[in-house]
Amino acid sequence: MDASSVRERADALPRDPGIYQFLERDGDTESVLYVGKAVNIRDRVRSYADPRSQRIRKMVRRADAIDIAVTDTETQALLLEANLIKRHQPRYNVRLKDDKSYPLVQLTDHAYPRIEITRDPDDAATVFGPYTRKDAVETVVKALRATYGLRGCSDYKFEGRDRPCLDHEMGLCSAPCVDAIDEAAYSEDIQSAIRFFEGETGVLAEPLEREMEAAAQQAEFERAANARDRLEVVEAFHGGGGEAVSSPGHRREVDVLAAVVNGDSATVARLHASGGQLVDRTRHRLDAPEGEDRVATLLSAFLTQYYAERELPDAILLAERPDDPDVLEWLDAAGVEVSVPGAGREGKLVELALKNARNEVGRDDEIGALADALSIPRPERIEGFDVSHAHGKAVVGSDVCFVGGSPEKSGYRRKKLTERNDDYANMRELVRWRAERAIEGRDDRPDPDLLLIDGGEGQLGAALDALAETGWDIPCIGIAKAEELVITESGVENWNESAPHLHLLQRVRDESHRFAVQYHQSIRDDVKTALDEVSGVGAETRKRLLRRFGSVDAVREASEDDLQDVSGVGEKTAERILRRL
Repeated sequence: MDASSVRERADALPRDPGIYQFLERDGDTESVLYVGKAVNIRDRVRSYADPRSQRIRKMVRRADAIDIAVTDTETQALLLEANLIKRHQPRYNVRLKDDKSYPLVQLTDHAYPRIEITRDPDDAATVFGPYTRKDAVETVVKALRATYGLRGCSDYKFEGRDRPCLDHEMGLCSAPCVDAIDEAAYSEDIQSAIRFFEGETGVLAEPLEREMEAAAQQAEFERAANARDRLEVVEAFHGGGGEAVSSPGHRREVDVLAAVVNGDSATVARLHASGGQLVDRTRHRLDAPEGEDRVATLLSAFLTQYYAERELPDAILLAERPDDPDVLEWLDAAGVEVSVPGAGREGKLVELALKNARNEVGRDDEIGALADALSIPRPERIEGFDVSHAHGKAVVGSDVCFVGGSPEKSGYRRKKLTERNDDYANMRELVRWRAERAIEGRDDRPDPDLLLIDGGEGQLGAALDALAETGWDIPCIGIAKAEELVITESGVENWNESAPHLHLLQRVRDESHRFAVQYHQSIRDDVKTALDEVSGVGAETRKRLLRRFGSVDAVREASEDDLQDVSGVGEKTAERILRRL
């Protein structure tokens, strides 16, 4: 497939989460080259029009088709991706490359294994995950360490010790480094952790319950509340990932069927759950039947044809009941339970099948318009940067995050910068800081799809220099306040003032500016306390002085007459200020 073919196929895909497969066809045979997951299938597939590695570029050239499956959540997409990779062993899935934002937990292959959160597990380690919430994983790992005394230190710190480290003093480690616990007992504790990650919640929940109750009885209510909070995370840990893909009750093999008729054609989507997990899906196109209740007729025909040469599942969930009673009788005689659920887990599975059958194409919005205007994949995640200072003092930078066009406050970051009166150097330092953290894996946020710089060509040039120096390959543009011009590497865009994608950039820019100014003011007010020691200068007068002169250094250099121009500063107060400073 060439770039235009990929873009054309991507434009017909939905913006839902799910998985995508690049397929190679040879006559009647079809092989899976690559399986990936996406929060937004359309945008993710579209990005393959310009692959960033030679390996993926080669894969795209070999592919003849792209197939997708919609899921309800990112977690379901993750699980389905993993199962499809296990099943098909695609040639280009050497390892999962796009799970950067999903942490794993590993137990290392040592006599005394170390427990740790990682995104790059050791080959010989026992690995669990990936998980979607890093904060929950951190809470669970800390609770496991506190309960079972599992080490979390590096080999360097572990070897050659003659006394336990601080983790032992804090109750987080049983100190195997100094033989405070033997290997057999430590192995039992490791097995308890493994049982928890394999789904036995009580292994950790029950000790936390006992801790909470004991603390409450001793009137240590803060400790009890802390245990309660950890308990809530632990109890929800295994329940938040894939509720909608769990097969109902005790059923082992479940098929879910939903059909959609569109004119003369029809589609039946089939999901398959095995042992409680969604493991496969297929989609089948048929000629639409005639009649009033075409979906019910279609399902009747599909059931008999599809299962004629296939093993029947334990249960079949349907969006509508087939109109042929003979089909239902046949399934009942074969011991297959057939139902048309309206709610609950079964209802969610049917909804999911309907999503796959419909495969609706979403309409363009401001994010899609921005992608088209910049000729980039859909920038669902945008980070905005600005710098604020007062004549080179109290220099700070902001990094705000918008997801889906709305602020995501948990993704906001701020940084104190080198004190200098150089906007370009400050912006270069700020963007370089963000890029280095991303490349070194020290930033727990996903990479953005677009960087927006508050400023014109100079600020954008400084940001692009930082990206080039670090090798962080993220699209980057600027927006100049005066005429609301959008600055790109290739030129200047003067979009219509009513353009929705311009409004999106303005919102990001304005928020990054607000966040930077707010931080600058807090830093400025916190660090410039010398004025507080001047008799007659209160909080309001200090603020007026700083607003007027920008910094204490500037106040120090001001004349007595200049100081008296500030409301609340008389002749004697001005004298005291200059004498004190």
